[in-house]
Amino acid sequence: MKVAIVNTVIGTGSVGRIACGTADEIMENGGQALLCRGRGEDIPGYDNFRIGSDLDMAGHGILTRITDRHGLFSRSATKKLISRLEEYDPDVIQLHNVHGYYVNYPMLFDWLRSYGKPVVWTLHDCWAFTGHCAHFEYCDCDKWCSDIGCFDCPEKNEYPASYMRDASKSNFALKKEHFTGIPDLHLVTPSEWLKKAVSRSFLSDYPIQVINTGIDLDIFRPETGNDLKEKYDIGDRTLLLGVANPWRETKGMYDFAELYELLEKEYPGKYAVAMIGLKPSQMDRLPEGIIKITHTDSVSELVRWYSSSDIYVNLTYGDTFPTTNIEALACGTPVISYNAGGSGEIVTEDTGAVIEKGNIDEALKAVLEIREKLEQDKAEAFAEGKTMQECCTSRASHYAKRDKYKEYYDLYQKI
Repeated sequence: MKVAIVNTVIGTGSVGRIACGTADEIMENGGQALLCRGRGEDIPGYDNFRIGSDLDMAGHGILTRITDRHGLFSRSATKKLISRLEEYDPDVIQLHNVHGYYVNYPMLFDWLRSYGKPVVWTLHDCWAFTGHCAHFEYCDCDKWCSDIGCFDCPEKNEYPASYMRDASKSNFALKKEHFTGIPDLHLVTPSEWLKKAVSRSFLSDYPIQVINTGIDLDIFRPETGNDLKEKYDIGDRTLLLGVANPWRETKGMYDFAELYELLEKEYPGKYAVAMIGLKPSQMDRLPEGIIKITHTDSVSELVRWYSSSDIYVNLTYGDTFPTTNIEALACGTPVISYNAGGSGEIVTEDTGAVIEKGNIDEALKAVLEIREKLEQDKAEAFAEGKTMQECCTSRASHYAKRDKYKEYYDLYQKI
């Protein structure tokens, strides 16, 4: 079996790692894989193809900001991609993100329609069926599933940002024209939430399968004996952790700050809050007592923070399927999440709490309840003989990355 895999990046980021992981699964089973990327360096050990150039991507980005016609440039780069795919002659074409300033989607999908080979398209966000945005939940917009379609986009200045025109109405019509009617197209989503959204969109006629994003459980696991609490003078305070890249209002940055201030008011000296991924300009806008840390690329450092924390808090207002929730659980740390996108799907009653978006009082209540359960764990068993930490690691075991790569391989074999 030969599979061509197309994404903005390969080997980095959650989607880029899925691309390499599925390629590994294919090759380990005697098949071949071609990795096609919009940017970044070749990955040793794989058959690589770079789509376009840095200059082309820069031009695509500039024109998008002026015209709001993202995905309608990069014609020369797309011709080269199509030529390479025809030369490679794959049995299956795996698409991931086709947005990202590197491909002309009408050209690509017109070719896929005529080429006739099976296509798997994994939607990691909502861009494919909206007139502009990658996540509509931030502003509670439902124009994308109405009879009229998108117009007057409230997310125009967000990725893929346009600072001049609003072309959401024509973008919606163009996507509907080119993304429908593709023979043998199979959709994959990483969460049930996104699957339900797709089933309400103009893509609803395609078969849709959920394959959750997985993590490396050999890396993300409880670590004992690290000195982070000592280093930051946390002492015996209950440590709440938040991680985002980047932090912004829609990621719950100010909600988290409000929760900290409420805890300090009601229970002074009992709780500590650490936020990882902050820009220097954001640090001054947050309460002084919060432990503020810039972005880190060190996975081992993240594992130390997850393992040292008592509760992981994710107050995002919209996310497809945040792997930080799984990473925290894998390190034995319970999770509090807003009921936003697919974030709440990861958390169960014995591994944390899912609460209403924007309800800080409910977040405070969840913190107190989880802290009480953690205290009980020190004295007696929890959840039929399991501690809360054991429940968390057990839940995370459902998201082992190798199992998820095999689900992709099984899908390729099936079609």
